[in-house]
Amino acid sequence: MSEPLTDTATTSSARAHARAQAGVTAEAMPTLPASAWPAPPSGIEPGSLVWAETVAGGGYTSKLLARGTRVRLADRDGDACAHILLYNAEQPWERLNVADTVKVPWQVYLGAGHPLLSDQGRVLATIVEDTSAHHDALCGTSTLRRNNERYGDGTPHGPTPAGRELFLLAALKHGLDARDIPPSISFFKGVRVEPADGTITFVGPSDEAPAHVDLRCELPLLVLIANVPHPLDPRETYRCTTLEVLAWRERPTMPADALWSSTPELERALLNTNDYVDARGTA
Repeated sequence: MSEPLTDTATTSSARAHARAQAGVTAEAMPTLPASAWPAPPSGIEPGSLVWAETVAGGGYTSKLLARGTRVRLADRDGDACAHILLYNAEQPWERLNVADTVKVPWQVYLGAGHPLLSDQGRVLATIVEDTSAHHDALCGTSTLRRNNERYGDGTPHGPTPAGRELFLLAALKHGLDARDIPPSISFFKGVRVEPADGTITFVGPSDEAPAHVDLRCELPLLVLIANVPHPLDPRETYRCTTLEVLAWRERPTMPADALWSSTPELERALLNTNDYVDARGTA
């Protein structure tokens, strides 16, 4: 006796099944159009939103954003960990350089006013608001080997994906490959360097939840995000809650802004950034 046909065994039934999914939502998914997001940040018109998405723990996303866009990463439930990579969208060989991001501002701990720099001396993005203060520019993200050893599986489609594997999936969608994945920074899970011996200590999330971090795009950017446990998270189980990502149209940092000349180093980096933009004739 032949097996009964499933409800997707024929083209017509598969089409009917696919169309029946219209309007079905999940906890973690993009909102399209972004203006349909139900609760924009205070003072932001829905029509200004250009990105609205929730990223599950173990998930990833990416987006091309215009110069001046403001991106809000929100840890709604207190256990997200947003690993971030930034690329100049016009020439993606220019990308986040973690060494310069901590060296040029003379500060390893990320917070409001901190520039995220490329190795060209330009500011890719600036942190303009931060309610968490628990971040990391030292440890990068998790790897396939480490997750295989720790959780039994680090593959991108497995139950405990590694951040680097998810970054690679995101990068491939934009014509990049494994050579284009540099060290990343992490938001919402902090570390501290012990003054006595330089040991890096995991301090985890802020006590305040929800928390958010706002980034201002100083160049047109490709943004890659992997929401996975921090590599130093001491818990035996793979735990990471949903990350909320919102972005809206704003403007880049300008010479009249207090942030522009807040430090000599930041002013020079912003001058380099504006020189690049002006020479190319972009806004």
